[in-house]
Amino acid sequence: MSIARIEPHDDFLRVHFTPGESPRHADFHWFWLRHNSELDRHPLTRERIVCSSELPLDPQPRTVRIAEDTQALDIDWGDRADGQVSRYASDWLLTHAYAADRAHAPPPPSDVSTIAVDAARLEEPLGRTVVKTLARTGLLVVRGFGLDTEALIDLIGKEGLSVIGTHFGRIEDLRTDNTTNQNTDQLGYTDSAIQLHTDQPFLDRPPRYQLLHCQQPAANGGGANAVVDALAAAHYLADLDRPAFELLRSVPVTFHRKQKSFERVLVSPILDFDAPGGFRIRYSYFTLAPHKRPFAEMEAWYRAYNRFARLVRDERHQYRFQLQAGDFLIYDNWRMLHARTAFTGARWLRGVYFDTTA
Repeated sequence: MSIARIEPHDDFLRVHFTPGESPRHADFHWFWLRHNSELDRHPLTRERIVCSSELPLDPQPRTVRIAEDTQALDIDWGDRADGQVSRYASDWLLTHAYAADRAHAPPPPSDVSTIAVDAARLEEPLGRTVVKTLARTGLLVVRGFGLDTEALIDLIGKEGLSVIGTHFGRIEDLRTDNTTNQNTDQLGYTDSAIQLHTDQPFLDRPPRYQLLHCQQPAANGGGANAVVDALAAAHYLADLDRPAFELLRSVPVTFHRKQKSFERVLVSPILDFDAPGGFRIRYSYFTLAPHKRPFAEMEAWYRAYNRFARLVRDERHQYRFQLQAGDFLIYDNWRMLHARTAFTGARWLRGVYFDTTA
């Protein structure tokens, strides 16, 4: 059996074998490959001379290539003074394959062209496009609608979504000089960067959808948006690190929103696949109360949480775009995480929450 091609991923290497052979491919963690390098065996006895505990948990190979005869895989780990590379024979890889023909979940999508449309080129009414796209992808960016937020609310309302007022009011004017809303002592009304989160995780039923309608973009190009499909991220994590996934869906955490004139507390797992209405993520680093776990479980919890955070904060897993005046973003707040970059000067977005009328 020979090696046909290799497919490097962040956490593992997929090795494709000669077409027609079985298995067709096998996945190997980078650390597993590093630990099993023949260079770390005694030249006479062939016994291991390096314990896995002596190796970095996140090895970064310098080069990975198929040997000229296609019967082996060569990896330069970049840590040998003599420049030697680790060789893994194809037959050896096959014998020790622990993930043969594994089907892995794709990472969260990031192609903005698949979720952005031009308001002037729609083939059906705007409200219907919004509702259908939300059900399919969880978000939609519409370019060139115009500045009339009430007209936009009306179009969306005709498709069965109604405005949900919150402790901010019916419509939020997200701007640093806000004079129209209540309880503006929170990050959304500043010019600071806001990392990925869901809105209102401290409510029993957070608003299902949020509209962000751009009235005036920041002059310096800041205030760009990022959105992540957390449902896809959860499936991706489950495929990479099942124990971390299980902790995120089973460990209750406390969300605590405390403002001058508003306070709410809610306890819930971050990932909830059993919530009424379907999957729901609650994720908000700035409203998390201090974690309370048994001493022997705290480090495992932080490892799981941080693994997920690194996954969604990876820009390759994010839809990233800049809204211009008249553009809007609408997304499923139960499924998507959203963020924005810092900005200076004037910037004005209007925020509206919606839920189904049924």
